[in-house]
This record gives sequence, structure tokens and C-alpha cells, in this order.
Amino acid sequence: MNTETTTDKPRIEHWKAAPEAMKAMLALETTVRGLGIDPGLLELIKLRVSQINGCAYCVDMHFTDAKKRGETEQRLNLLPYWQEVTLYTPQERAVFRWLEALTKLPGGHVSDEDFEEIHRFYDDAEVTKITLAIVTINGWNRFGVGLRIPIGYKA
Repeated sequence: MNTETTTDKPRIEHWKAAPEAMKAMLALETTVRGLGIDPGLLELIKLRVSQINGCAYCVDMHFTDAKKRGETEQRLNLLPYWQEVTLYTPQERAVFRWLEALTKLPGGHVSDEDFEEIHRFYDDAEVTKITLAIVTINGWNRFGVGLRIPIGYKA
């Protein structure tokens, strides 16, 4: 039996309960946005990680934001199947492989092959920045899933 409920409010008003914690998350997000990662790629990172984590709030937000940036509906809809289609560049595919390894942490480790693939296309600084973007959206997803933040919620 499913005991999940849908409401128009999260489990707790996290922005009110711990504003200093949320300001820290917002500062991290602001830092990520200023790192020079292509904004379109950044939205795809946020969307794919949110899909993996099952965060409906974030999936909805980043799907919408990616569309506003000009991303095609086909690429957005097929993102979970990036390995099976040819809609994504080799660089994007390397990022998707990296973000899936870091988000799922299979066996607690990330393989040398996953690292070597992203490092083929991105230098040390870029890999570090992309990794921070992945860490950040994973953090936001933990708030979204853990606190059951409903789609469209405004703090």
C-alpha cells in the first residue's frame, strides 16, 4: 500500500527552519553557475541527476529551464536513454557517464574508465567544475526527495 501523500507544501519549511543552511546551498549554486560550464550542458547535468534521484520537483524545473534555453523536447525526453541514441555529442556522453557514476556510486567507487572518458574531453579544472555541479544538484535533490518538495513549490 502506498502511504505517500501529495500536498502543496514540503514536509518542513526548510527555508524558514534553517535559513543559514539554505543560504549555504544557494551560495554553492551561485558558485556553480559562475564556473563557466556551458549553461545548456549544466541544465542537462541537473536534469539527468534529478531523474536518477527521482526528484520530481527538480526534474520539472530543469526540464522547463532546458527548454527555455532552446533544448529540444526529443533530447530532453530521451536523456535517460542517452546510451542508446545518437542525439548527444561525445563530450555530453562523457559527462553523462561521469555523473551517473558519481550519483549512483556503484560499489562505492568510480572506475578508471569513467574518469578516463571524461578526462578525454575536459581538463583537470573542467572535470573539477563539472564534478562540483554534480555534487550540488545531488544536494538539492536530497532536499527535494527527503522533504517531498512538490512541483511548482515557491519558498
